[in-house]
Amino acid sequence: MSVADDQDDYDPDADPEMLQPQRLRPQPDQAEGADDPAETGETGPDRLSARTTGEVFDDHLRLAQVRDVDTDLERNYAHDCVILTGRGVYHGHDGVRSLADALAAELPEGRWHYRLRLVEGTMAYLEWSADAGAAAVEDGADSFLIVDGKIATQTIHYTVRAPDGRIVIGPDGRRR
Repeated sequence: MSVADDQDDYDPDADPEMLQPQRLRPQPDQAEGADDPAETGETGPDRLSARTTGEVFDDHLRLAQVRDVDTDLERNYAHDCVILTGRGVYHGHDGVRSLADALAAELPEGRWHYRLRLVEGTMAYLEWSADAGAAAVEDGADSFLIVDGKIATQTIHYTVRAPDGRIVIGPDGRRR
């Protein structure tokens, strides 16, 4: 299991594990020092499907931090993925895009802080927070089932609060 916690000021660009995860955790079927597809541009179907859970998770987090939804969808999400949230069940790339658009509208200038990252087998888990000045999230929690190098299923939970702590948008997506 891979664990990284207490990273309230997490910066994926400064984390060598985010930039070159396989060099720190080589897999049995992977040569030591294999190139990261984010660095080499090798993102063909064969290379993408061969990635480990940790590689997919790290790539997703890096792309989420810079809000590159299109590249994230292409490289990291299965076309038939399912997303479970308090807002409902979302399907496929259109569902992911809808949720990403909602989060961008709720936290337009937000900076994400990855507090806890866990990877075990085909599962990954993330606890996160975000601060956008006029709104913040302190209870973000996502889980991921990653199959054949793609996110097949994800759960998402978060509550948007005003600076005074009042709930602005609940986990169900309703404005208060």
